[in-house]
Amino acid sequence: MKPDEFKSSVHGRLAIQRETSGSTLDEAMVGTVTAILSSFGIDEEDRREIRADFVHLRKWRKSVEQAQCYTFKAAITVTATGFVGAVWMGFKAMLGR
Repeated sequence: MKPDEFKSSVHGRLAIQRETSGSTLDEAMVGTVTAILSSFGIDEEDRREIRADFVHLRKWRKSVEQAQCYTFKAAITVTATGFVGAVWMGFKAMLGR
């Protein structure tokens, strides 16, 4: 679906909601969201599955962020240990002369 088609679909849906007498703002929002989701090929009945998918994606993102944090900490630790080891070896070499 092209962006222009998507915009016209949403604007059309909003126009229909405005014309309908007695419809509340909540009903208009639900109708618009339903129209947007259906334009992406997502049925209204799949809400639980979509929610589960988003929960899974959030958990996966957080675990990746945590792994990146641990990797960064490990890289700093290895670098610091290497530097301290090099200083220690230089100190021992100076005392050995």
